[in-house]
Amino acid sequence: MLTDPVTVPLSDSGHLTGTYHAATDRPDFAVLWVHGFGSHRGGEKAETVRAECTRRGWAFAAFDFRGHGTSSGTMHDLRASRLLEDLTAASAWLRARGHTRLGLVGSSMGGFASAWFAKRNPECVVGSVFLAPAFGFLERRWNTLTPEEQIAWVRTGRRLVKNEWVSVEIGIGLIEERDRFRPEDLVRGWRTPSLLFHGLADDVVPDSDSLFFARRVEYPHVELRLLKDGDHRLTAYKGAIAGATGAFFANLVGT
Repeated sequence: MLTDPVTVPLSDSGHLTGTYHAATDRPDFAVLWVHGFGSHRGGEKAETVRAECTRRGWAFAAFDFRGHGTSSGTMHDLRASRLLEDLTAASAWLRARGHTRLGLVGSSMGGFASAWFAKRNPECVVGSVFLAPAFGFLERRWNTLTPEEQIAWVRTGRRLVKNEWVSVEIGIGLIEERDRFRPEDLVRGWRTPSLLFHGLADDVVPDSDSLFFARRVEYPHVELRLLKDGDHRLTAYKGAIAGATGAFFANLVGT
């Protein structure tokens, strides 16, 4: 069964748009792809992970965050708390279809969001795979600015983010939540099996984010794989990542 697109209504009258592929095996388990900043639910890595899940008979789902892809909302309203609200809605939609155990695969900002969701919902997340995870996403957005840039952002409530992939305005509300989502608090008491991939040539999210997580988490079932020539997107490694993701989840849920 293939359902595309899926629409999940939200309490603010908005909606999430997603893609869902049903399971042929392990019906209580589903892999949820969580995309990055300015991205969407599709893309090469997501499709390669989906194919691996289909090969193994697992359900697979991917949803656009609000302000991304074809979901409602705007990037100006982006908040860490809203990312978690969106993941909660996606999780509830999957749970209503019998998927009570989730494997999360989060890329960049999606790694940040996936990690905080797993931290707060360990009973339903059996494991997490993080690709160039931006655990310091909020602090870095603020701390890399000059004092003049910080003042301007606070005064106007808006800041333009422009790179080779996106040109969008984000609101000051994103930064106002940074004390609620500190990396130091994320690693404290972590208890979800995790597999991390990070490229040493990543010029968007420093590998120190993943190194901090791997070094500071006391829970033993955490593995970090550093890729010498890997950039932020890691598309050159999509096949290896998908295969390793499949093996990782298979060890957790059984083949």
